Amino acid sequence: MDLAFLKTLYQRPGPYASVYADLTRTTEDASKAAELRWRALRADLEAQNAPEDTLRAIEQTIAAEMDLRASEGLVLFAADGEVVHTERLPGPPRMPQARVAPLPHVLPYLAERGERFPHLVAVVNRRGGAIDSVTASGEHHHVDVEGEDYPIRKTKAGDWNQPRFQRAAENVWKANAKQVAREIDRAAERCGAEAVVIAGDTRARTAVLEEVSESVLEHTVESDRNIDMGDPDLGAELSRVLELKTAERVMAVAERFDRELANGQRAVAGLPATVEAVRNGQVETLLLDDDPDSPARLWVGPEPSHVAATPDELREEFGIDDPHEDRADAALVRAVAATDGNLVVLSSDGPNQGLHVGAVLRYTA
Repeated sequence: MDLAFLKTLYQRPGPYASVYADLTRTTEDASKAAELRWRALRADLEAQNAPEDTLRAIEQTIAAEMDLRASEGLVLFAADGEVVHTERLPGPPRMPQARVAPLPHVLPYLAERGERFPHLVAVVNRRGGAIDSVTASGEHHHVDVEGEDYPIRKTKAGDWNQPRFQRAAENVWKANAKQVAREIDRAAERCGAEAVVIAGDTRARTAVLEEVSESVLEHTVESDRNIDMGDPDLGAELSRVLELKTAERVMAVAERFDRELANGQRAVAGLPATVEAVRNGQVETLLLDDDPDSPARLWVGPEPSHVAATPDELREEFGIDDPHEDRADAALVRAVAATDGNLVVLSSDGPNQGLHVGAVLRYTA
């Protein structure tokens, strides 16, 4: 997971308030229930001495979101009297919570957000098709392709000019497929698609697949459903493909980590070794397990590289007069984001279960 999008989040001095709000409305008194859940989170923020101006900014954002009734879950991070980052969730957060700390508590958000692969979905027919593409940053683009419409159907058997019309229909289908394939290639290049799903009419799919570029074809999964754009079945197919891509990426990183670690080369395991690598800017990919109750703590200063196991270490090495203690995962993610590193969140039953923390390195010291 590329962490570059988090860089602007860390440009405040803190403290940060991190809120994971459940805004679901599934019952008759749903609005009241959502309001009560928010009040409980607000009380948690007050109990943790959240600054008043930051609390007001959060309250305004939550109130606006509840008025819009636009989401079932919301995650936000606020500091210095402003909401710095917010994102709607497709459902309620796994663990609603509110926390005030020196750094934003981002790991639950990153675990729920998951990998964001640029991708493309195309639904094709013999007249053209519709193409939706999404960039890695979440920017959506839609293209409708309108091909030729006549003659689009073959004539009934026995018509005196049947062969001529059959050939004409076949030529139109092929021309339309070429036009759709060109637009798919362009859209895939624009968004950098790493996953492509093509659905729709069987013969049209086959014709389009014969025309798309090899670079697109190697990322393409063909859906055998003749469905429309926006159909839930198509959404489910896309989700399945993206989940598979995520699993493949995690497995590839895990295998590389194990190989490098076994060879004593570009990998480290455990908190002390990972902290040292982070401070040296060596980390290419940070591996963290998704443990909401992790007891691991580190001391941090104002800069991302100010990470240490003890406050005295920060005072002696960096001259930090007022170090702060925070979750180890929060400190490590900030440091890796600042050096353009990546993150893999490990599940409890994944290939590296029990690792807790480690890193694949860019270079050895």
